[in-house]
Amino acid sequence: MKRRKTFYSIAIILLSLGIISFQNADAQSSKKEEKNSKAATIKQLIESKNYAFMAQSVNPLRGSTRQLTPEYDVRVLGDSLVTYLPYFGRAYTAPINSEGGIKLSTTNFDYKVQPAKKGGYDITFVPTNDKDVRQLRLSVSANGYAQLQVISNNRDAISFNGYVAALPGRK
Repeated sequence: MKRRKTFYSIAIILLSLGIISFQNADAQSSKKEEKNSKAATIKQLIESKNYAFMAQSVNPLRGSTRQLTPEYDVRVLGDSLVTYLPYFGRAYTAPINSEGGIKLSTTNFDYKVQPAKKGGYDITFVPTNDKDVRQLRLSVSANGYAQLQVISNNRDAISFNGYVAALPGRK
């Protein structure tokens, strides 16, 4: 009788472990599918040149990281590049206009995409007609998280953390 109870107890434990491992395997496969789907979406956005980098935090060269409100972004609209970003740091020349930040709207820029390690992308924008912004480097991971570095002629470099997404109102 005691052996029978022990046998049933062991059988129930083994059956429970089998069910739990099956559920974990199913959850892992759905996570893989979601990850692959996200990577395909990011690849399609980068190749189409219709996406936005949404800045969430800023890392100035001098000072600490600051969280940002959602309105700051860089938009790539096919043949146009539009930036609306804040600036914190040292400027070597005073701006002529009263607007601060990194504001750029141009159709004259070089766009270069290179595959990065682990499935991401390294994108370089070089505006040809702007006197302040020399280069923007966008590093995008396969899951959409990104870091933008802005190199300027008249200011300290600054970087932003955020993510790449489809333009609002587009898929």
